[in-house]
Amino acid sequence: MSRILIDPAELEWTAIRAQGPGGQNVNKVSNAVQLRFDVAASSLPEPVKARLLARADQRLSRDGVLVIKAQTERSLLRNQAEALARLQALVDAAARPPQPRLATRPTRASVRRRLDGKRLLGERKAARRGGAGD
Repeated sequence: MSRILIDPAELEWTAIRAQGPGGQNVNKVSNAVQLRFDVAASSLPEPVKARLLARADQRLSRDGVLVIKAQTERSLLRNQAEALARLQALVDAAARPPQPRLATRPTRASVRRRLDGKRLLGERKAARRGGAGD
């Protein structure tokens, strides 16, 4: 299957300050990046859009905008590349249709083990009832 390319014009980049340790530099430089991608308004194929929007992902807003924040690198360009790679990975995963579930039956041995266990438990409970009331 060919890889679905993301149109760079559909991406909205914002440079933000990274969280966490970094000394005095962390308060001055905006090295982290926030990537916003409007899934519903994108040029992705409809089945891919539907699978992306159906994901239970906290990065997806109610409006259908996917927000990816990258801040692990110390360079803005490397954080941009990482955010774009994460978005591409999500799109690639949504491009593959889910495999249909094949109905299976339990083996005869597993059914026998289950029924034997139920019978043993029933016998144990019946033994607790005992003949004290007779």
